[in-house]
Amino acid sequence: MTTLDTPSAQLWYHQPAKRLAILLLFLAAIILLRANIPVDSLGDKGQTFVTIFQSIFIEAVPFLLAGSLVSGFIEVFVNRDILFRFVPRNPFFAALAGGGLGLLFPVCECGVVPVTRRLYQKGLPLSMGIAFLLAAPVINPVVIASTYAAFGWGPMLWARVGFSFLIAVTVGTLFYFARPEEILRPDSQDDHDHCEVDHDHEIVDIPPGARLWEALATAGDDFLDMARYLIAGSMMAAAMQTLVSQPTLLALGNGTISSILTLMMLAFVLSVCSTVDAFLALAFINSFTPSSVLAFLVFGPMVDIKSALMFMGVFQRRVVLYLILLPLMMTLTITVYLSLNVSW
Repeated sequence: MTTLDTPSAQLWYHQPAKRLAILLLFLAAIILLRANIPVDSLGDKGQTFVTIFQSIFIEAVPFLLAGSLVSGFIEVFVNRDILFRFVPRNPFFAALAGGGLGLLFPVCECGVVPVTRRLYQKGLPLSMGIAFLLAAPVINPVVIASTYAAFGWGPMLWARVGFSFLIAVTVGTLFYFARPEEILRPDSQDDHDHCEVDHDHEIVDIPPGARLWEALATAGDDFLDMARYLIAGSMMAAAMQTLVSQPTLLALGNGTISSILTLMMLAFVLSVCSTVDAFLALAFINSFTPSSVLAFLVFGPMVDIKSALMFMGVFQRRVVLYLILLPLMMTLTITVYLSLNVSW
């Protein structure tokens, strides 16, 4: 079998209109990034929008590319049988394993989405995949190191890691009771039982050089497929930051609960990558309570505007709402309790 006979490569030939539309959208974003637009031609609001979009997109796209490359190599080089051998059968232990999977795949909230979708297509349990999706942006060496650089080996670091892991495992375990067809989009589900030929065995028969090309072709397909959600999410985040000023949001942070909600809202709107958000949170430490800063550090990496839209490439629309509300309510409950009962 040649490389062009593989399913991922066929997508470029059998769905040219879809691929062309996604590619044009991505090229439009590149043009917008490189455009040197005078301030007078757009006005202050327009220039602010372009600047914020550029910063969000440029920050996120390398991680999406890295996640897509990991996704492509998982598709070609990770056999389904090997994956099942290491997946716990108990849903709670599967969620625990998923929560710690970020230590093996150190990806942020952008890169984790294509990896999760590819693992679901390999047959990963729902509970494990969702725990990985929510935990990996924090439970990975890069983010732990950046949080240490900002806050040191103190309670903020341990609380961020511990509560992010707790929330991710809890939400992942809850989804065990649902059926995959109710949660996942059709193109994200494991269709192994419905295939006439096991794709994993087909891939093994490809020569090593062709397998590498197949991995890169799959990565390119995943990258373009998820890039549309990243572009749309970056534009929405930029629009909200342009229309709702940060001073307006910060002015809401005077009360115990309102300050927590304000920084959670700010984390959702800013859509800052989890690898650098600790340094931004450090700027709030003198203006907001420690519990509010913790809410920013826990909720933001799990869910922001761009990642919420990228979730739509994996999950059914109503499930995306659950993946926003469940971490929000759990983060709010934990941080309000800490604010009222714990002295930092």
